[in-house]
Amino acid sequence: MPDAAIIIRDPLAADEMAWRELWSGYNAFYEASIPEAVTAHTWQRLLDPASSMFGRLAITDGEVAGFSLCIVHDSSWAIRSYCYLEDLFVAPEFRGRGCGRVLIQDLVDRANANGWSRLYWHTRVNNPARRLYDEFNRADDFVRYRLAFPEIA
Repeated sequence: MPDAAIIIRDPLAADEMAWRELWSGYNAFYEASIPEAVTAHTWQRLLDPASSMFGRLAITDGEVAGFSLCIVHDSSWAIRSYCYLEDLFVAPEFRGRGCGRVLIQDLVDRANANGWSRLYWHTRVNNPARRLYDEFNRADDFVRYRLAFPEIA
């Protein structure tokens, strides 16, 4: 059952350590190794109101329990912008309390308020969170291809 005391808000500079702990858990879940320079740069973009990337934090019991990271971008398929939910994570001890649902609903509400034409995200086929995601919409039949290039130092 969702916890009525979940607050969704923008990150503040003082949230960095809590966010980094969640970010570390998120990357461990996806078996990813993100260089410190990228993590630091991501955090700075989250605090920059001019960035196309933004983050939202779920706060419950006075703790940062989860986050969403998004990128708003133009599309060749629409006049209005798209919002790509790139990362979503809730700490294991807060799962099942509605944080993920409230984080996604926050983005749905922002999409409506900002006139975005699409909110979308990707996940692994075996991610248990798909039960929640399917409540918002079923996955489509697209297949993702990725070409990775080294970071420039």
